[in-house]
Amino acid sequence: MRDFLRGLARLRRGPWEALASTLIGLGVIMLMQPFLLVAYTWSFLVTLTGTVMFIIVSHFPE
Repeated sequence: MRDFLRGLARLRRGPWEALASTLIGLGVIMLMQPFLLVAYTWSFLVTLTGTVMFIIVSHFPE
């Protein structure tokens, strides 16, 4: 966990890609669940944030 946080602080690609991928997955899960309207409402924004974040992070150094 300490290495993950250190990678985030140093703007390294690996931890930020993992975070962006998690956001994309969370957004898709929020989109497909039938129980909470609030989660469904925010699902597109979460997925979009993760996608844009992944595009930006792909330019970070290894």
